[in-house]
Amino acid sequence: MVEEEAKSLPMELSEKGGVENNGFVQNEAFDDKEADASSQEGMPKPCALDVDPVAEEELVLKPYAGMPKEVLLQFSSQARYRVTREILFWLIIAAAVALVCATIAIIALSPKCLDWWQASPIYQIYPRSFKDSNMDGNGDLKGIQEKLDHIMYLNIKTVWITSFFKSPLKDLGYGAEDFYDVDPIFGSMSDFESLIAAIHDRGLKVIMDLIPNHTSDKHRWFQLSRNRTGKYTDYYIWQDCRQAAGSVIPPNNWVSVFGNSSWQFDDVRKQCYFHQFGKEQPDLNFRSLAVQQEIRDILKFWLNKGIDGFSFSSLRFLLEATHLRDEPQVNKSQNGVIITAYSQLYHDYTTTQVGMHDIVRSFRQTMNEFSREPGRYRFMGSGDDEKDDIEATMMYYGTTFIQEADFPFNFNLINMKNLSGSSIFEAVDLWMKNMPVGKWPNWAVGSPNAARISSRVGKEYVNVMNMLLLTLPGTPVTYYGEEIGMENIASENVSEEHVNSDPVVTLPEKSPMQWDGKVHAGFTEGNSSWLPVNSNYQSVNVEIQMTQSNSTLNLYRELMLLRNSELPINRGWMCYIWNDSNVFVYVRELDGFDRVFMMVLNFGQESTIDLKAIVPNLPSEAVVRLSTNFGNAGKAVSTKLIKTEMGEGLVLEYKTTKPVHTMETFQGKCFVAEKACYSMALNLLYINC
Repeated sequence: MVEEEAKSLPMELSEKGGVENNGFVQNEAFDDKEADASSQEGMPKPCALDVDPVAEEELVLKPYAGMPKEVLLQFSSQARYRVTREILFWLIIAAAVALVCATIAIIALSPKCLDWWQASPIYQIYPRSFKDSNMDGNGDLKGIQEKLDHIMYLNIKTVWITSFFKSPLKDLGYGAEDFYDVDPIFGSMSDFESLIAAIHDRGLKVIMDLIPNHTSDKHRWFQLSRNRTGKYTDYYIWQDCRQAAGSVIPPNNWVSVFGNSSWQFDDVRKQCYFHQFGKEQPDLNFRSLAVQQEIRDILKFWLNKGIDGFSFSSLRFLLEATHLRDEPQVNKSQNGVIITAYSQLYHDYTTTQVGMHDIVRSFRQTMNEFSREPGRYRFMGSGDDEKDDIEATMMYYGTTFIQEADFPFNFNLINMKNLSGSSIFEAVDLWMKNMPVGKWPNWAVGSPNAARISSRVGKEYVNVMNMLLLTLPGTPVTYYGEEIGMENIASENVSEEHVNSDPVVTLPEKSPMQWDGKVHAGFTEGNSSWLPVNSNYQSVNVEIQMTQSNSTLNLYRELMLLRNSELPINRGWMCYIWNDSNVFVYVRELDGFDRVFMMVLNFGQESTIDLKAIVPNLPSEAVVRLSTNFGNAGKAVSTKLIKTEMGEGLVLEYKTTKPVHTMETFQGKCFVAEKACYSMALNLLYINC
């Protein structure tokens, strides 16, 4: 029955004039046989179909998913698809060109990013006094590695380690016996390599001291020179000495920095050698090209070890006049025979001689060879402190076309004879107005060769000095322990047994770092330390100050956070506002940035000042962003009545559309090292202000 219905279905369709569809027939062979067997009469007659034109349009092929290539090409050539495709293509090209142009414009207009030696303060460590790791009472390289977390805690990124070369420790290690080795008192070369790796693993940088002017008399070069061995014969400065009445008469009246004649007779060579410092520290002869190459090889050795920079000291002593004339006396009426002090002569022939800066530039060129890799710029600092000749100090910056040091270290804030708002202003202004255009300033308030802040100017001024240091433009240098307000140890506690050095070397500011309230302040677990720990270590130490919200240490950290987070303090303008015997006031601001930071620092007695009368358009109120008195932070103060106590420092914040550096009143009182402007709309810096 089913079969009969199936067979009758095509016949019915034929009779109705339809079209038979065999698309679902599974066996075509079977269908062919069926067709042959059937009679001709049974076949439907062909007929002409009357198709509606509208229906024919509906049958036109349209794009569909998964269409083959041949079908796709039929549509892609049609105008409506071709035009759309071309529009999209040119829009993409235009967008790419615009993006490239915008990138080039941003790069061209953006200021140079601050380098690592500009962006972070430098933390100076005297290694013998920082941390003892092996209980022998002497700080060492492993001890520094143990305490790297403290440097991270301070948000500091650069560590400066003073001299650790193998040395007899005359002048506390600055006369090297071997420039290629670590003194055993500090550890081994393996310890140094481990320290470098640990420093770099934390994203920190490290610089080290180098004094190329002289060596120890135990140095191999000197031993060979005194025996006139080969090229080493002229590695040092030798001159014949006259003999008279059983005593040696030096070639001239030159006096060493430490006093007395700078010539010492050598029994082996039977000549006098020259020494600018102690007699155990003979000067190298830098007129010898071989000596210059030796120093450059030393630089390469330590740079290959991973050192990120050097602080060079005593550079002005590198050359001496060859004519050996007597240096002029300060007091011409004084009997020249009795002159023994360095200050009694003008050192026209033994310092800053012609050609000295050429040698310094050669050091810079050597370091530049290691600065080609991105992110591995090698810093060069000069530690020569030309106290009475600021122009001579500025020469270490180099020139516009020939670079020397990235900066000569600035000790103006240390060399002040008295403390006041005006003396601070004078020290800052002396540097800023003499610094070459486009160069970068730096500041230090402590060093291994000067009394600590607490002992030099008084512990009530420690916090305000740190506030000054960390809010001035440029790179601050912090000597270890100043972040907690350490003081000098009493001089009577320092005896000959503590050090084998020249008498002019100072020790009270080199006392061991005070880490906690345990015996020896946590500096050593041994029975003694090379120098006594300050007696105040139980109240002045890192551990206890970390728990005190108003401590010197926490203020230091807050100042670091402010410095790192606020562009005007990081790289903006500095303008002097006011100074007198008590206060020094200045602002830090940035073009395009509506927030200004004003520092009101008291270096004298209690003071009240009307700043609104001094600065036109100054808002009537400002907010205390930071204060040495933590209780004042966040308070609003009237700018007509700013009161500060002795040693108090305020960082005030206010908003304005009229920056101080644009005011005619303050022209000549504003400075900027790396000029930049801020776009609030784009949140980026640019240089075309």
